[in-house]
Amino acid sequence: MDGRIRGANAAEIAESVRELVETGALATGAALPPIRALAAELGVNRNTVASAYAQLGTAGVVESRRRGGTVVLGVPAVDGEGFAASSALVNLADGNPSREFLPDVTAAYQGYEPPLYGHEPVSGALAAWARQAMSPDAESEHRLVLTHGSLDAVERCLNSHLTRGDAVAVEDPCFLSSIGTARANGFRPVPIPIDAEGMDPDGLRAALVAGARAVVCTPRAHNPTGAALSAGRARQLREVLADFPGVLVIEDDHFSAISAQPYHRITPPSAPRWALLRSVSKFLGPDLRLSFVLADPATAARLEARLNPAWVSHLLQHLVAGLLSDPGTAQLLQRARDAYATRSRSLIEALRQNGITVADRCDGLNVWIPVPGRTQRVIAALAERGWAVRPGADFAVTRSTASAIRVTTAGLTPQQAQAFAADLARAMP
Repeated sequence: MDGRIRGANAAEIAESVRELVETGALATGAALPPIRALAAELGVNRNTVASAYAQLGTAGVVESRRRGGTVVLGVPAVDGEGFAASSALVNLADGNPSREFLPDVTAAYQGYEPPLYGHEPVSGALAAWARQAMSPDAESEHRLVLTHGSLDAVERCLNSHLTRGDAVAVEDPCFLSSIGTARANGFRPVPIPIDAEGMDPDGLRAALVAGARAVVCTPRAHNPTGAALSAGRARQLREVLADFPGVLVIEDDHFSAISAQPYHRITPPSAPRWALLRSVSKFLGPDLRLSFVLADPATAARLEARLNPAWVSHLLQHLVAGLLSDPGTAQLLQRARDAYATRSRSLIEALRQNGITVADRCDGLNVWIPVPGRTQRVIAALAERGWAVRPGADFAVTRSTASAIRVTTAGLTPQQAQAFAADLARAMP
């Protein structure tokens, strides 16, 4: 390979650059040729090269730096929760649930018998739980698959139906690991605006008309904004998706067992390709990496074919089944649901008392606060007052959604809510 970029159209040029990056012919930090120069060399229109560079930028392969040109970023980073902060700061940035509401797994170990190769991939206890707790929410024929958490499920679903370069419609702002996962697998995230009622129907239609082949939606407890779909909004999204039967619909209902809002499905009953995901990480603990996936039979078969080994650890399944069948867990989850909702409302009310308006409809572990002006200055000012928060830019698909901060309220006391709101008001420009 001589290191030259080739191609007669945008897709070919973008794929040529990808290949050069992956083989090391274009190293991280290397500058791509100017658009005008490459267009002349390849004998194509400048808009063709510009489109190729835009595709590569959306996929996280390159970055445009204006006067610095377009440079190679290398392997896209897949960021996650667990923001580390100085011990001197109150950490409102980590996105973690509160330990006080995570059940003790010690007793759940009892009765475990190690299975051997050839054992059924899904334990009978978990299959029964899914039939009772999830199947009523799926209106069409489906099968159950277990994966190693929701992100694993999303990645396997996308890779089972899409190819590199395909567009995936995602909320903007979006769960940060979802953005990284899409880019790391060579997909192009297409942003859809989101408000307090969830994904915007017009934005979804525009993304699908533009060629998005899959959509990933968080129906409630959206991370980072806390948005939850209303019944009316879900109906509008179903109507849009019904016009695009070839699109894969993924609903990541990650907060299901402790959400303060009802689940409203966006998948049309006629949709041939879909998956409903419910992870246990937020309510049983982040280390219990298991997600229930209900999917149409064809998608379920593709997911099973991509599991290696062909099952999630039966020790993990035994623990989860034991916890889910424990009456004490049900009581703990009810306490968690009430406490998380109360703590978010407490911060929202404290913010309003200090002249800061945020969305009324808030579900989950976080509150999303728009910040005018330079967000980093506000974050630095909060750090000086003892608070660590996460910048909205971490969750942004487009720059227009970056001017905000995300505050994790899972362990926030009423006194802390009042103090934080006052300090934020002083830090605002």
